[in-house]
Amino acid sequence: MIEAPGRLWTAPFVAVLVATVLAFGGYALLLPAVPVHAAAGGASPGAAGATTGVFMAATVATQLAVPAVLRRVGPRTALIAGVLALGAPAALLAATAALPALFAVAVVRGIGFGLVTVTGAALVADLAPPARRGRAVGVYGLALGLPQLALLSGGVWAYAALGPATVMLAGAVLPVLAALACLRLPSRPAPDATGEPAAGLPLRVVTGPWTAMVVSAAAAGGVITVLPLWTPGVGSPTGLAGGTATAAVALAVLTAGQLAGRSLAGELADRRSRRTPVLTLLGLAAVAVGAGAVAAGAGVEGAVVLAGAAVVGLGFGAVQADTLLGLFARAGPARSGAASTWWNTAYDAGTGLGAAALSAVLGVAGGPAAFVVAALACLLAAPVALLVGRRG
Repeated sequence: MIEAPGRLWTAPFVAVLVATVLAFGGYALLLPAVPVHAAAGGASPGAAGATTGVFMAATVATQLAVPAVLRRVGPRTALIAGVLALGAPAALLAATAALPALFAVAVVRGIGFGLVTVTGAALVADLAPPARRGRAVGVYGLALGLPQLALLSGGVWAYAALGPATVMLAGAVLPVLAALACLRLPSRPAPDATGEPAAGLPLRVVTGPWTAMVVSAAAAGGVITVLPLWTPGVGSPTGLAGGTATAAVALAVLTAGQLAGRSLAGELADRRSRRTPVLTLLGLAAVAVGAGAVAAGAGVEGAVVLAGAAVVGLGFGAVQADTLLGLFARAGPARSGAASTWWNTAYDAGTGLGAAALSAVLGVAGGPAAFVVAALACLLAAPVALLVGRRG
């Protein structure tokens, strides 16, 4: 068992943050760029979006097995394997945009990302003193969010301005560099509490928050994937024409809104004496309104698209924070590892599902229709989200 020290800013904790920033930097850079790369190679919008779906499917499948991996090999080995698998295969994409290669790389990178997400969260909870765990989780959230704020939009811009080889190689190098920071991590297995299987929580406990998280992640992930493939005001799928600048800025404001929504929801949740689903419901409503605004921005002006993207991010951030707190409240301290696993699988499964589904809608009916589908899905999920609050 790893003993949490009395202070937060130890060398292992800083190493986790550095590794997280680098790994999520590579992830964020390539998340919107790979579908654009596939489209540039001649893939249909549906096939291009499916590259993200395959990546996330491999991520979720891996996440379910990570607790057992941590017990067997320990967090340092697991995280090093994760960052190397996430980064190194991306170098192959600099040489090809063929769909078979993109799908094969997506599977390996998804396995790596699954290891990174669960191991990183487990390490943060394990290394932080109990009295400072809330602050540790907040700092970890910044380490996750800031690279996405800079690079989700930066990847779209860099692909158009610098070319695919530069972006793919950068997306490969960043996670590989994270392996150096991982050398400062403990090698001993994580505590048993982080190794609880997701099955430790009954379905009736997780159905509400899990459903809300899946649907909101699908809507936000679909918006992130579809925007670079669709030029607002033109109505044709392309990430390389005049709509690139609008898409890049929209991804940046969406991520900024997500960070703000997560922080605001966390502050508001701490002031409530009872677990209720109000913040989740408001978040789902905000995602629906934002996606509708993005759809309405077609043929109007970029400002409408940007405002809609910001509201999507704000709502998605609120749902993230509130569903995680809802799962922890329902699980109790003894099953926090299981709650975390359920939440991570909801996030990544939703992202992949939304990317694949909304890209398919884009190819058949156009961008506005894809965003309307995202909005309707959030509204339909709201009744299920009423189950988010703790029973009794």
